Amino acid sequence: MDKRPFDIDLALERIDEAVQPWPKAALFQLAEEGFTATFEQLLACIISIRTYDEVTLPVSRRLFERARTPSAIASLSWEELDGLISPSTFHERKANQILAIAREVAERFGETVPGDRDVLLSFAGVGPKCANLVLGVACGTPVISVDIHVHRVTGRWGYAAATTPEKTLLALEATLPREHWIDINRLLVPFGKHICTGTRPRCSTCPVLDMCRQVGVTEHR
Repeated sequence: MDKRPFDIDLALERIDEAVQPWPKAALFQLAEEGFTATFEQLLACIISIRTYDEVTLPVSRRLFERARTPSAIASLSWEELDGLISPSTFHERKANQILAIAREVAERFGETVPGDRDVLLSFAGVGPKCANLVLGVACGTPVISVDIHVHRVTGRWGYAAATTPEKTLLALEATLPREHWIDINRLLVPFGKHICTGTRPRCSTCPVLDMCRQVGVTEHR
């Protein structure tokens, strides 16, 4: 069957409707609950590394019930902080990183983390994906955060032909309209989890099947 040209505006509009029944990506959900500070989003992003959203959300909420500001986090003992985030993968390492970041922020900036990419990347344990996600969600800065879902889905569409998430980021920065830079992560995380899954994607229920090139798909539902 011939595919229509890929219309990214129409695709994201359809996907926005399709993902309504599914939980939002963790940082976007936390922002809706009022955890909108750059510092809060940064800690939640660190907690989320190699950790399912189903774990990230309750762990982040539990931490923020105890402490939400750099000075409050910095005042926690390592043992207490580690206990609060222990369901998260690599929690011991993350406890070290979070304490170090909280102390540095409190010393350098007071209670507010600047919405600056270079500042975020200067913290140990914070990479480009995390920095971009925090800037987009907390600050509304038009940046693209490419995780495994964004990488996989846009590659399957044939929209971003790239072999790694890092190369996908560059491809999307060159082709994706700027108004979609934040939303691409918000939409494709639940879409990639529940419809365009890693194995045997649910192509029969996909809202953009008429446009998708199904690159690399050998078996689907």
